[in-house]
Amino acid sequence: MKKAIIVGAGPAGLMAAHKLAGSLDVTIIERGRDISQRSCQVIKGKECIYCNVCHVTAGVGGAGGMSDGKLNFSPVIGGDWAEFVSPQRADELIDEVDRYFVGHGAPPEDPHVGGSDLATRAAANGIEFIPIRQKHIGSDMLPRVIGSMERDLKARGVKFRLNTRVESVIVENGRATGVIADGKRIKADYVLLAPGRSASTWLGEQMQHYGVPIRYMPIDVGVRVEVPAVVYEEAVRTNWDPKFRMYTPTHDDLVRTFCTCPYGFVVQDTYESGVGANGHSQRNCRSQNTNFAFLARIALTEPLENTNEYGSTIAHQARTIGGGRPILQRLGDLTRGRRSTWERLRRSYVEPTLKAVTPGDISMAMPHRVVVDIIEGLDMLDRVVPGVASDATLLYAPEIKFAAIRPETREHFETAVVDNLFVAGDGAGLTRGIVPAAATGIEAAEGILKKIEK
Repeated sequence: MKKAIIVGAGPAGLMAAHKLAGSLDVTIIERGRDISQRSCQVIKGKECIYCNVCHVTAGVGGAGGMSDGKLNFSPVIGGDWAEFVSPQRADELIDEVDRYFVGHGAPPEDPHVGGSDLATRAAANGIEFIPIRQKHIGSDMLPRVIGSMERDLKARGVKFRLNTRVESVIVENGRATGVIADGKRIKADYVLLAPGRSASTWLGEQMQHYGVPIRYMPIDVGVRVEVPAVVYEEAVRTNWDPKFRMYTPTHDDLVRTFCTCPYGFVVQDTYESGVGANGHSQRNCRSQNTNFAFLARIALTEPLENTNEYGSTIAHQARTIGGGRPILQRLGDLTRGRRSTWERLRRSYVEPTLKAVTPGDISMAMPHRVVVDIIEGLDMLDRVVPGVASDATLLYAPEIKFAAIRPETREHFETAVVDNLFVAGDGAGLTRGIVPAAATGIEAAEGILKKIEK
């Protein structure tokens, strides 16, 4: 039986293994831990508490495994699939991903997209509101779903090598023939790289080494916004994770909301060059707040096209200013040009759900242009969702979405230069989310299966 190595156990890697199991000898190599060893949330009495150090971006389930499990069933959310597949194929992939998650314990129902004049108010204020079909698993339920997928794959013969770092791909005579992991050569007939956002730079280095053309995709840089849940109540009744997009007045930059966590918790995120903020929401434990990412799109041209490198400098600067912790600031303090202190934060009626932070001044750590985009964007959004631009609104910084290096590929995401080397998911710059990442895993696996049939 031919052998396949999948690098990365996120949605793309797991879904690809699901498709290949039984047809090939499949090994998943993952640098992180098992999903059962990644949880950063504990229950103390009736209160949900998050630890400060979480294995957020690496491990079985990928970065999505430590999210609150939002599934967005739309070909225009998480990347524009029209670049790769037909609308009909996109719908087929969405349905297949949905069935797979439901088969492993995700809720079968879809939250109702309620009636609201939200879209009308948004349009009247120059904001695009995108209502879509969604599903919320919950950060407390998601590890069970991922664990079920892993157990099923193991039962079907898929091998997992965890806590193992892949150093490089082996290419011989223009064909991928395996990988070097922890100093050992592991042979295979096919290699699928699906390492997730945190290893996007590594993937780009591998592509450059073997002459595969790459391009640097835009990144998103911004903050995690936290408001009283009642402020966002109408929006989340309409869509659990409401999607707003707007262009700011001064710089005409695209700013968007992302990963809304109703009644959720802000948590620490980890980047290679620093720390940041992210959000969780659960099914069985709630806070009094709602949080969401508010992100400005950044694309670069010469002399620096590497948006990942630029994002890393922002993360490093924020880590320095925050003393190794995310920075927390009230919106009122930011607009008035003063830093937040614990004393000023205690005057606010919004209680922060993440305490392991450094009160400070976001404008000292982030580019001026992004700060202007955040202030102007929240002011625009406040006309649609009154209260989000209150002086008491909390901003955690930074939140950076690294998904920036895209290799040139052929059909089914096989690299343009190296045969039998495939890519998938967020780390390859193809997607930005659980559902589209899983869909690219399906497509890459289909490409491998077609090669076997020849």
